[in-house]
Amino acid sequence: MTEQHLENLRVEAEQIIARYEQKRAAMLPVLRLIQERFGCISPEAEEWAAQLLGVAPAHVREVVTFYSLFHQRPVGTYHVQVCANIACALRGAQGCLAALSERLGIRPGETTTDGRFTLSTVECLCACDVAPVLQLNDRYVGPVTPEIIETLLRSPEALAEIPLRYQGTVDLEEPVLSRRFSLPNAETMETTLRDDGYQAARKALRELSPEQVIKEVTSANLRGLGGAGFPTGKKWSFIPRDSGKPTFLVVNADEGEPGTIKDRYLIVKDPHRLLEGVIIAAYATGARKAYIYIRGEYAAAAKMLQQAVDEAYRYGFLGRRIFSSAFDLEVVVHRGAGAYICGEESALLESLEGKKGFPRLRPPYPAICGLFASPTVINNVETLACVPAIIQRGGAAFAKLGFGKSGGTRLFSLSGHVRQPGLYEASHGVTLRRLIEAAGGVREGRRLKAVIPGGISAKILRADEIDVRMDFDSLVAAGTMAGSAGVIVMDETTCMARALWYAAKFFAHESCGQCSPCREGTGWIFKIVDRIMRGEGRAQDLDALLGVATNMEGRTICVFADAAAWPVQSYITKFRDEFEHHVREGRCDLGSDVSVVPVPQDPVKTFRGIFKSLGLTERLLKDRREELEREQRPNTRR
Repeated sequence: MTEQHLENLRVEAEQIIARYEQKRAAMLPVLRLIQERFGCISPEAEEWAAQLLGVAPAHVREVVTFYSLFHQRPVGTYHVQVCANIACALRGAQGCLAALSERLGIRPGETTTDGRFTLSTVECLCACDVAPVLQLNDRYVGPVTPEIIETLLRSPEALAEIPLRYQGTVDLEEPVLSRRFSLPNAETMETTLRDDGYQAARKALRELSPEQVIKEVTSANLRGLGGAGFPTGKKWSFIPRDSGKPTFLVVNADEGEPGTIKDRYLIVKDPHRLLEGVIIAAYATGARKAYIYIRGEYAAAAKMLQQAVDEAYRYGFLGRRIFSSAFDLEVVVHRGAGAYICGEESALLESLEGKKGFPRLRPPYPAICGLFASPTVINNVETLACVPAIIQRGGAAFAKLGFGKSGGTRLFSLSGHVRQPGLYEASHGVTLRRLIEAAGGVREGRRLKAVIPGGISAKILRADEIDVRMDFDSLVAAGTMAGSAGVIVMDETTCMARALWYAAKFFAHESCGQCSPCREGTGWIFKIVDRIMRGEGRAQDLDALLGVATNMEGRTICVFADAAAWPVQSYITKFRDEFEHHVREGRCDLGSDVSVVPVPQDPVKTFRGIFKSLGLTERLLKDRREELEREQRPNTRR
């Protein structure tokens, strides 16, 4: 890669930069352009990007080393990334990884001698409905079977992108969010318009004032469906009207919570419903520009979303004077680069500005000082997809579809040990038991043992606790949370200590490292749980785990540390006898589906950004790599 090779990208790179208010904000797409063209991001490429974006080379290096999708060395022609989180593990991901490793003759993190295949493990790909799943370059492939492995090794180009498993509604008279999912070519503008698409946006812009739109959304009891559950109308009302600065709308499509598949479905099956919600939300809040921050791994979904945006511009639904009104709106699709923490709204803003995804101290809050230090409203994909139905039906009618203070319906992702995993739409008032029944119940006549009701961050529920409604407040009263509505079902064969191992591994890997309680705490938790699973547990380990978890809560900039603590607290508290057996006997007596430990692909990747940000030396980085390699050796032999 020479300077001339890089200069050949200048015109395309400058076109990317022109989409953003600040040059540095184009950091991720420019680095992706370099990597797609040359296979990796070399030191020379970092220098060139720094000059182009007007930042110091160190700022480019810290971004490259922070995000997992950027490579400093070339990978194989076919990069095979096996999902190694809990939903896939429950469906046999460890066997897929072992088979691929044996057939390719390489371990995770290595490339075949002919340069054809690189094998890696990856945290949740959010395709839990087709577990076990892998990503082949930009394609999702699954459920992985011996036949698929044979095809992958023989002719990988023959493997197609996975189908979407929309399973229908549960006890609803008609679907709301999934209304178009079953229509042929549902993602196209033609299908959307035949189904009254963009009529709600037309009504809002022509017949309602921004204040009236906010009033309808407030009366609908629409809450944030990314996980926090904050009232959407109230969030919109926080945006000042006289700040003298531009207002931005940011769509959080960085779906990464293990067990969650809903946003990808909405983007792939009905992207124009999302865009219609974006138009209405931007009008209500006074935004004239919207950024859709989509997860980096969602390459196919991002392409389809961009096609929908281009269609909307061609039809005059985006751009200047939308629906012959005085309202203008520009929309930019921005892909992330592999960092779960960027699902946290302030970390997402940092990433969108071309930086590491470090959460911000608050106040000031995004409504006052958000993207580019301007007023910003941030909403999840599913939240915005609800907005057209609110304007069409009226807020009160939408509220009646829900339960309590949670209006409308939502999309529930069911995975794990159910007969029919997939996406279901139901009222917030549906019970967890009813959802599991709708998914065919627990597989093969086995007994239910435990359920995660809202993504891996949610506290677990025992089999005798599933007669609970799935709205935000009912689940809080039950001692857990609705979160992202990612329901992971575990039957009696599941080892709860191993299940916690997967959760602990995930949080240790995904911690951004900014706050000491989180950076150190997630690492300690994983080390202790891993020691227990290797048969080396100590009598004091369980109380130590609970103590570390308690001391992480409420002591960091964002709630990541809290989310990492909650599984530890609930798993050990509710299944302590099982954990004590592991410590006492040094073994697991269950024929568990999650009994084999995958080898991490590159555990030092997470620490690189931390070391660089703290100004530590390459020697410390080398020492940490050697320490991690020593810790992995028992697992490798096993």
